[in-house]
Amino acid sequence: MPLTDAEIAVTAAEAGAAVVRARFGTDVGRVDKGGGDFATAADLEAEAAILDVLRAARPGDAIAGEESGRTGPPDAARTWLVDPLCGTLNFAAGTMAVAVNVALRASGRTVTAAVADPFSRQVYSTEGALTPSAHTTLVDLNLDPPYPNAPAIRVAGLLTDPAFEARFRPRVLSTTLALAWVATGRRAAYLTDGDLRGSVHFAAGIALCAAAGCVVTDLRGGPVLSGAGGLLAAADAATHAALLAMLS
Repeated sequence: MPLTDAEIAVTAAEAGAAVVRARFGTDVGRVDKGGGDFATAADLEAEAAILDVLRAARPGDAIAGEESGRTGPPDAARTWLVDPLCGTLNFAAGTMAVAVNVALRASGRTVTAAVADPFSRQVYSTEGALTPSAHTTLVDLNLDPPYPNAPAIRVAGLLTDPAFEARFRPRVLSTTLALAWVATGRRAAYLTDGDLRGSVHFAAGIALCAAAGCVVTDLRGGPVLSGAGGLLAAADAATHAALLAMLS
């Protein structure tokens, strides 16, 4: 029986995660991408493993890979978005806070997605059991630049906001794995600045949060992915409203 798109996303994410896991702690080197960004051999090999799965299962689809760019039929109606190792700097520093992200976009929306944690061996899927909750009060803040909304809005400013200190506890892990944790109740919210349009980094995690019923907007409460508005994903409306008021 042919695999569904959701099953393919999970299989592809697992293939990438296996490479990341095997490469952890080895000499992976660095490939400079400019602006302080870099990839490692683990990024490249994990993406190759993911692309092998996608091309075999869906040869008519296009693929947008973080490392290899866009490949496949130029007129394809569907595009797979692949981030083979979100948290490369963490990985290179020997920190197990990373994610492998695979998402499928069709007709202008993400129709399925999977996020794999290589080290816990968990795979989170838009078709899986997702139960968001703010009970942990943990809020993950991505503090990596650039900050297109500064100085009007600074995510880092929450760290010294008395209202934030009274209600939440910050975590700064710099990986979109935290979005999967928002969708499953391990984080109350996740915030990042930046322009997310066309980003392979965030597509899968945002899709998980949307499938879970989380509140997902930009940092001003507007539509996410519509511009350089950043991202605020919260487990529930009350948490979202509280964080939005603090940012304002």
